[in-house]
Amino acid sequence: MRRKLSMFDRTLIGPAIADSLRKLDPRVQWRNPVMFVVYIGSILTTALWVQALLGYGEAPAWFIFTVAIWLWFTVLFANFAEALAEGRSKAQAASLKGLKQTVEAKRLADAKDRSRVTRVRADRLRKGEIVLVEAGDFIPGDGEVIEGAASVDESAVTGESAPVIRESGGDFSSVTGGTRVLSDWIVVRITANPGETFIDRMIAMVESAKRQKTPNEIALTILLVALTLVFVFATATLLPFSLYSVAVTRLGTPVTITALIALLVCLIPTTIGGLLSAIGVAGMSRMMQANVIAMSGRAVEAAGDVDVLLLDKTGTITLGNRQAAAFTPAAGVTEEELAGAAQLASLADETPEGRSIVVLAKQRFQLRERDLTSLHGTFVPFSAHTRMSGVDIAGRQIRKGAADAIQRQVESLGQVFPRAVLATVQEVARRGSTPLLVSDGPRVLGVIELKDIVKGGIKERFGELRRMGIKTIMITGDNPLTAAAIAAEAGVDDFLAEATPEAKLNLIRSHQAEGRLVAMTGDGTNDAPALAQADVAVAMNTGTQAAKEAGNMVDLDSNPTKLIEVVETGKQMLMTRGSLTTFSIANDVAKYFAIIPAAFATTYPQLNALNIMHLASPFSAILSAVIFNALVIVALIPLALKGVRYRPLGAAQLLRRNLLVYGLGGIIVPFIGIKLIDMCLSFLHLV
Repeated sequence: MRRKLSMFDRTLIGPAIADSLRKLDPRVQWRNPVMFVVYIGSILTTALWVQALLGYGEAPAWFIFTVAIWLWFTVLFANFAEALAEGRSKAQAASLKGLKQTVEAKRLADAKDRSRVTRVRADRLRKGEIVLVEAGDFIPGDGEVIEGAASVDESAVTGESAPVIRESGGDFSSVTGGTRVLSDWIVVRITANPGETFIDRMIAMVESAKRQKTPNEIALTILLVALTLVFVFATATLLPFSLYSVAVTRLGTPVTITALIALLVCLIPTTIGGLLSAIGVAGMSRMMQANVIAMSGRAVEAAGDVDVLLLDKTGTITLGNRQAAAFTPAAGVTEEELAGAAQLASLADETPEGRSIVVLAKQRFQLRERDLTSLHGTFVPFSAHTRMSGVDIAGRQIRKGAADAIQRQVESLGQVFPRAVLATVQEVARRGSTPLLVSDGPRVLGVIELKDIVKGGIKERFGELRRMGIKTIMITGDNPLTAAAIAAEAGVDDFLAEATPEAKLNLIRSHQAEGRLVAMTGDGTNDAPALAQADVAVAMNTGTQAAKEAGNMVDLDSNPTKLIEVVETGKQMLMTRGSLTTFSIANDVAKYFAIIPAAFATTYPQLNALNIMHLASPFSAILSAVIFNALVIVALIPLALKGVRYRPLGAAQLLRRNLLVYGLGGIIVPFIGIKLIDMCLSFLHLV
């Protein structure tokens, strides 16, 4: 099982400090324009300090040195935040690399002939080759099960200790290289070449060095660059004005370049500039901690902007296994007779629904399970063509299946389908249950009611999503009556009944045409077109290879309800970015009152009136602002990595809360912080 790292794990701190120093490379700093300005300011003040040591300083050498040191710390703290976020992702990637072990594979020439085995190294297998994996063997590569069924330990990938069943056919045939077969055997067709496996893709996804900036992050960077340029030009014009004023009035001294650099660094949005990259990396890392692999930061961000959620009914909204709840006999048939026939038809049916019918008949009428072999009965398996299953026994043809399938069967035998049974079918469907009919030859015996159990608390979750402005749509293959009843009980906004791949695709496109962002989950090949079309597509790890390739996220837990958590994580990342941006810009108010009077008091004595914090001296004021500017980045690193606490609020409420908490807080906190630092400097006689 993968170890989950704490925020400041000791194994991360050392490498992050080293990376902070490596990131001082100008080619790295250039990628963050805001911090690049601070980087240039640090170099200039260092040069001014050297000049002061040579006796040509514009200010005392100790003052310039102190400013330079804290500017370098500002750059290093920003590097540290990014390196710490990247370190968490690299640690996750390193744990995944442990899965890439070289094992011996049992290659088959023919999937049907398991006796002819050639042993080869797993890293020499190619796409399309067939291998045998037996109990105790590691699965040598990603693939699809084409023969057999086995219990597989996927704890190294998902973190869950419970084994899962993988079998040929259906939506549970996909296997991942590096996992281990616990029992039985399977024949697997390899679906990826070495270096292209799911584990390889996971490693590439979580390594922060490969993370690209998202459109929202690019837009915010442009805004921060624009603000920085405005302050650069504004600050650059102050020196000529100061020189001109001193030359004309012959009073005071010009402002120093050191003070102007300190002013510029404090006024540009260094807080969000230093934490922006860390927020993006941490967003993908939080997805990984939730056992969701995001293909890119773009997918995480899109999750935060989702307007419409398409949710599969079975396993997401309901518990997944329908249970037999009642027997409703047709006219002239007793309930016990219906239950007996239904049990016979279900004895060889290993589905949860079939087993629940056997159990209900036993509970209601003490009908013990019978052995079809001793009764000389022949089980008729379910067929997608007939949509029925059943048993042929003692001259009887007992069938159970969908209402329309049984109706066609009865009418094909020359009998009229009872209207009363149709009414019962409609009534069961209106209650949100699934009607299953039982017939004995041409005779309709009655209706079995299969009930879907809506998950507890799901209605409240949908209510939260509604308050956030997200529309929820349930997708189901049920008939419209059943779908409407389940949708009403679960509290979803809309539903798509009798859903086909084409219907899902058209539904997504129609919402996207209205300018909405759509998210959905899927696990089957028939979900692949819709997953490829959706803006946020979470494929189940247990699903088919086609589904996983079509999605832009993979849920290792294969939990369809994880889509709600994905949306919440995406919104949390956007909320964190917005909150820290608000805080960073609001900080400028206090810094303005700290540095402007200190920097220009010698040129314009009237500006002393702006020293409302009553800072001890101009040197103390500038140093206090610069020190606070550096330390606030350190103080906010945990918030950037963990994220602002998620609250299911609308956009207007979030804006008001941001302005109240982070806007007002961003104004008040610097006043307090700068004054406390000033008092400490004065108390220690450092200025």
